[in-house]
Amino acid sequence: MNQYQKLNQSYINGKWIDGAEDTVIELHNPYNMDVLANVKIASLEQVNEAFNGSKEAQKDWGKNAALRKKVMTNAIKYFKDHKDDIMEILTLESGSTAIKANLEFDLTAGVMEEALTLVDHIGKFEEKTSIIPDKMNENYRLPKGVISSIAPFNFPLYLSMRTIAPALALGNAVVHKADLQCGLVSGSAIAKAFEEAGIPSGVFQSLLTTPDVTGDAMFNHEAANLVSFTGSTSVGRRIGKVAGEQLKDVSLELGGNAPFCVMSDADIDKAVDAAVFGKYLHQGQICMMTNRFIVHKDVYDEFTEKFVARSKEVKHGDPRDPDVIVGPLINEEQMEKSLTHIQKAKDAGYDMLLEGEQIGNILTPTVIGNIDNDSDLLKTEMFSPIALIVKGSSDEDIIAKANDTQFGLSSAIFSKDEDKAREYALELNFGMTHINDQPVNDEPTAMFGGMGQSGIGRFGSPYIIDEFTEGKWISVQKRAREFPF
Repeated sequence: MNQYQKLNQSYINGKWIDGAEDTVIELHNPYNMDVLANVKIASLEQVNEAFNGSKEAQKDWGKNAALRKKVMTNAIKYFKDHKDDIMEILTLESGSTAIKANLEFDLTAGVMEEALTLVDHIGKFEEKTSIIPDKMNENYRLPKGVISSIAPFNFPLYLSMRTIAPALALGNAVVHKADLQCGLVSGSAIAKAFEEAGIPSGVFQSLLTTPDVTGDAMFNHEAANLVSFTGSTSVGRRIGKVAGEQLKDVSLELGGNAPFCVMSDADIDKAVDAAVFGKYLHQGQICMMTNRFIVHKDVYDEFTEKFVARSKEVKHGDPRDPDVIVGPLINEEQMEKSLTHIQKAKDAGYDMLLEGEQIGNILTPTVIGNIDNDSDLLKTEMFSPIALIVKGSSDEDIIAKANDTQFGLSSAIFSKDEDKAREYALELNFGMTHINDQPVNDEPTAMFGGMGQSGIGRFGSPYIIDEFTEGKWISVQKRAREFPF
């Protein structure tokens, strides 16, 4: 048994405790539906206890840079020392293949190491000369306070730590709620790492609970100064509404509808290489994942023929097999949604270039071509290994079609003309565009975030500093000032 299967409790105010609700939820392996753990879910009262504890604990934590460095350094070491167990629970709980689990672990370690560089930004000031004689201005960055962190199931470890690590380094306390489907790796493993690292009681809280119990408590508790959420746009709107009424800050990474633009002069072989990775990594369950391939008519046939051939070669099966690329979808509901999308494409008469097969909770790669740009399918985030291909009449038409969405997270352009591609990239209404690469990219020092309905705020260092801190201006009058009255 993986060690984290035993950590089936919430971590509240420095103690591992069972949830106070009577409800017990089974956590399953999505590949074979084995029960990994049984969790008694935390109650609303326990959620409130966590926030109240964090509000008190944050005061000293935010003032102690030496302790923050020590804890963050120890936590990084813990993760590296326990890499094998962490990778295994990623596979068991979220269906991560070996490639995806390695990628997620490396991203997590990277964001933690970068967070360590942020510790000294708190409490230090930048001097600015004043326009008033004999005055000196000092600009400070102070902790935001308590940050409410709400994570998704798809990259459960990284998308949790992307908020938690910089938040803690910058002197905040964090109340974290994992998606319970991946509560062991997204909540318990992180809590254990910080417990072993010596974090003070209350500074980090991990809640294993459900939205049915918490309601709006994760984003309307008076102690929460900022809500950091990664997930669906519909939930993000709800968070924005509730938090906005209380004038709370939010950092939201929401849905995506990433276009992969194959221009008339693209290197098709290289585009196909990128397309296969950018569609099938983690079964397509990534917000940045390619949702629409928009291909110039002159290279459409070549691209689709080669992409379908490569898609047929993608190995599916048990994610514990290191050669497997496509493992299970997260749950049966996601499978049903995916099969419904395929049936809609059939009913509409689109080209079934490669029809996937359901094998248990695995859907093998599916490729659908010649989709009308006004199809509802192209407005829907597939979150599965279903590739949708649209034909563009010109390079300009490709960009116009790519922008025909309310979402604006990530995007990609393939072209041999880098200068022209850069011009097109600036025209794309997406927070991130990758030239001659696929859209699934994230780096600790890159500006990460979306436009439109894909979110608010930016991750990455140093941009996260503005999100997770408060600015304060202190001025010092060195010599008595003369006033006009």
